Amino acid sequence: MLCGPSSALAQGRATAALPVATDIRVAGDDQQTRLIMDLTANIGVRAFTLADPYRVVVDIPQTVFQLPPHAGESGRGLVKAYRYGLVMAGGSRLVIDVSRPVRIEKAVVLQARGGEPARLVLDLSATDREAFLRHLALDRTALRGSNAGATASRPQDRQGDPRPLVVIDPGHGGPDTGTKVGGGDVMEKNVVLDFSLTLRDQLEKSGRYRVVMTRTDDSFIPLAERVKFARHRQAQLFISVHADALPKSEGDTQGATVYTLSETASDAEAAKLAEAENRSDVIAGIDLTKEPDDVADILFDLAHRETKTFSHAFARLLVGEMKNAVRLHKKPLKSAGFVVLKAPDVPSVLIELGYMTNRQDLRLLTSETWRARAAGTMVQAVDQFFRTRIAGAGASAGRR
Repeated sequence: MLCGPSSALAQGRATAALPVATDIRVAGDDQQTRLIMDLTANIGVRAFTLADPYRVVVDIPQTVFQLPPHAGESGRGLVKAYRYGLVMAGGSRLVIDVSRPVRIEKAVVLQARGGEPARLVLDLSATDREAFLRHLALDRTALRGSNAGATASRPQDRQGDPRPLVVIDPGHGGPDTGTKVGGGDVMEKNVVLDFSLTLRDQLEKSGRYRVVMTRTDDSFIPLAERVKFARHRQAQLFISVHADALPKSEGDTQGATVYTLSETASDAEAAKLAEAENRSDVIAGIDLTKEPDDVADILFDLAHRETKTFSHAFARLLVGEMKNAVRLHKKPLKSAGFVVLKAPDVPSVLIELGYMTNRQDLRLLTSETWRARAAGTMVQAVDQFFRTRIAGAGASAGRR
């Protein structure tokens, strides 16, 4: 994302005021393991555990991570791997995958002293599942509190504006990087955010729509919060933006694909993709069992029939417009059980812009020129969609 001199300066000042994590290391064995992270300032820390899979979550104030390349891709002792990132405005998170049930013996930040930096120290010891679950029960309140400040829960609508509201949902974010290629230098969360910002700017420039995004920075938003974000604002269209990936063993597939909701996936690839995308909350240390009942209902019920009809109509328009300027998958229209498409009253699609594992697609996905062209075709599809809906609503009203 590009920004002008003044905004870049302001962003630099804001970043300079934040604590910085400069190094991280893990030591120990399969009975006791210590994780240490060096910091430029003393900060608060809260740690708790999650089960199935076993994880330790460490919440800290918003921190700039300047850690060694590939940090977290492998661990030691009880720690299998870890990831980190911004999880909400003002808050960062480490999610640590552990090899067995553990007990948190210590989670503290030691103040800088004697020329040594401030250090976050996390001590873990092996335990049995029964003891782990007892401690987990005590952590439930802390987990609910950690999600309370998600940016997706804050309304931003302008009252009295009759223009249709479009919600753009850049996938992943924070510790959930999505697909990584190029040795980890190119991450899906950044690729889809760049595209979503371009799409937002073009929709807003048309003057025909109100546009909001579930995230505008590298923060993590739980899947159910993305659904609630759109429903709370009574959005008329929800577009979730992702970029696909396939193992080398499965070929060099390329091209964009548009998905709508279905409990039965259109093919095995769609089912596999939906399963992977729906694990985003697990990756970021969110326990799906904590969702309110009304959201849980959304996650397991089919969308209303009328909403599904509108979703399919927009998906067809999107494919029809994009084929003029964008390479499409050989089967560009698919369906699967994506959590983010399950709002019963908001027409929703999920677009996979292309395959980051395909060299040609990746070159396009990281091209500003391609982003502008692809976003332009999506704006045309949005225009057609709302012209059809408005005309259809008028005809229906006349028959009543």
